[in-house]
Amino acid sequence: MTLDEVLKKVPALKDYLRHMPEEYKNRMNIKVHPPGYIIHQKDSPLDYFGIVASGEHRVINEFENGNIFMIEKNEPIDFIGEVTILAGMPKTSVTIETISESIILYISRADFEAWIAQDIHFLRLVSAKVALKLYRSSYNRGAKLFYPPQFLLLDYLISYVEPLLSHTKEPFITVKKTRNDLYEEIGISVKTLNRTISKLKDEGLINIYKGKITMSQHQLDTAKQRIVYYRQMSVKSSE
Repeated sequence: MTLDEVLKKVPALKDYLRHMPEEYKNRMNIKVHPPGYIIHQKDSPLDYFGIVASGEHRVINEFENGNIFMIEKNEPIDFIGEVTILAGMPKTSVTIETISESIILYISRADFEAWIAQDIHFLRLVSAKVALKLYRSSYNRGAKLFYPPQFLLLDYLISYVEPLLSHTKEPFITVKKTRNDLYEEIGISVKTLNRTISKLKDEGLINIYKGKITMSQHQLDTAKQRIVYYRQMSVKSSE
């Protein structure tokens, strides 16, 4: 795929490359990755920078005991390696895996460092994206420490189910996630997750159909009320 083809497919990308030196464009390597492709592994040397033109990817942290925790899920237009490079670190701190087919524009680390040194416009775009990621991370981090697992699971299910229910005539939405997916994305242990699912099912907030969680409009409305309750209780307990 050529750069012109990518720009035709993703016109918004033109603003990012507005002042990119031609020599860097000529050295650019454009790749199309399938879903489930590991862009880079945690603790691997980083000698390139990437611009995600299309496709979603997830940022995960892998631990020596085999546990995996999903830090965030990102949509285009996004960047690969900018945090590591701006921090002046030689190795990556996370693993990045594609969720859907992704078009990524790669340049060398040296070209990226030289580019941002002379292109204030692009530096501002990169800085804004880094700041947004840090903002989301700090905003959400407290929830996993402060709220009970019922809140964390319900909050996740609401964000998954609500937009889908508004575009279907089906009586319920099936959450097409495995228990392992939920464990990675929510950040609670599988044992706690299974116990929480059973509790929410017993309370009528969710159903289980063919092993998957389902939620109706009535259950969604009730879950949103429960979330408000948890937030109110957390405020009272901190007073």
